[in-house]
Amino acid sequence: MPQAIIAFLESESFEDAIRKAISIGGDSDTIACIAGGIAQAYYKEIPGFIVDRVWLILDSGLKRILYNFNERFNVSMRLS
Repeated sequence: MPQAIIAFLESESFEDAIRKAISIGGDSDTIACIAGGIAQAYYKEIPGFIVDRVWLILDSGLKRILYNFNERFNVSMRLS
């Protein structure tokens, strides 16, 4: 999806990539998901306030999946 790549390439941080993707409009949730994935892989960090908020609203099943994924693939939840 070219819009997601453009949002990432024009960004200066993880949060900036997400904000730029959302501002494009259209299927913004999908665009932001893709841009966010690319941005996290590149910037290596997600702002702590985003992680904290997401963790509060995730149900226990999704938290368990995330925890198991992080353990299996040795993914760090590094925060900025």
